[in-house]
Amino acid sequence: MPRRISDAQRRARLAVRHRLAPSATADDDLVAVARSVVALHATDPATVVLSAMARMRTPDPAAVERALYDDVVLLRMMAMRRTIFTCAVEDAALLQRSSADAVAANERKKLLALLEQQSVGDDPVAWLATAEAKTLAAVEEAGEAAATDLTKAVPELATKVTVAPGTKHAATIGLSSRVLNLMGMEGLLVRGRPKGRWTSSQHRWASLEDRLGAPLAAIPVDAARAELVRRWLARFGPGTVADIKWWTGWTMGATRAALAALDTEDVELDDGAAAIVLADDADPIAEPEPWVALLPGLDATPMGWKERAWYLGDHRSHVFDTSGNVGPTIWVDGRIAGGWAHRRSGRVAFHLLDDVGAERAEMVAAAAAALEGRLGPDRILPRFPSPLDRHLST
Repeated sequence: MPRRISDAQRRARLAVRHRLAPSATADDDLVAVARSVVALHATDPATVVLSAMARMRTPDPAAVERALYDDVVLLRMMAMRRTIFTCAVEDAALLQRSSADAVAANERKKLLALLEQQSVGDDPVAWLATAEAKTLAAVEEAGEAAATDLTKAVPELATKVTVAPGTKHAATIGLSSRVLNLMGMEGLLVRGRPKGRWTSSQHRWASLEDRLGAPLAAIPVDAARAELVRRWLARFGPGTVADIKWWTGWTMGATRAALAALDTEDVELDDGAAAIVLADDADPIAEPEPWVALLPGLDATPMGWKERAWYLGDHRSHVFDTSGNVGPTIWVDGRIAGGWAHRRSGRVAFHLLDDVGAERAEMVAAAAAALEGRLGPDRILPRFPSPLDRHLST
């Protein structure tokens, strides 16, 4: 009979391992912060900073920027599920070999098919190789360069193509974003400092090898996948096979193969579902102190599992959009209890969907006021706002 791990125990693990309970926050150790959720979500640049601040003992946007762009201990890269993450530099090769390489191979095929369909060059493979070589040389010469500057330096990047021709979604686009993103997926380029404030979605590009001093290490894909799943289980476990398959974006075969390489234990969840933990991780942990947290849209914690009822309840329609992207959320003792929004006036407005009691409600109000003060003149506009975020913003 498998041991049972209750929802209450899962919420305790989440609080401690994701560094959300006050006693578990990191003392300005941004590497530890990123590793607390394996890697921080980074599709929305503001999410990286806000997610890190929520897990820091002394929250400071400037400290996160230093870790990314000055000290270079963190790195933004595309990996699992074709999603951008921020990871510890030492973990970049793991994400690259386990996930990004396969994503890049698929994207290269799609780009070459587009080039052939649009008759770009006599030989699409040669054309793309030339464009990439010129782009890398231009980036290395500049040190860091925005896409607009690279398009001026590399004529190939200014080439226009039509996507979805003959449909209502047809559009003419330049190839710069496709080529630059592909080079980022392949570990040639890395996203550098934003143009403007840390909330900006426009960034510069740099050579990954120049930035890190060496190319990413070669790791056998099977070993990389097993290690990535081990880290997920250590931070997010217990989880189901469906959770792991969704989070990694791999096939079921690749997911099961990675699990088979690990020493795990089967457990049962409160809803009766079969789940998995690392073999030495089935014992209960102590309940943390009461806690609340305001997490940004796309934060790695709410996006960490496919099956979310144990922390989401019936709030999906309020805090997730129809594509499955989570908006800004309020967490109370391991559950999503509401949402928040940053109004153009600078106010952090919030709404609780649950009756959390007077004491927790006061803690939420204090956390909202503290976040409002830290944000100062910056404004947070989630890339994928939830219905509750839209309501609170107006």
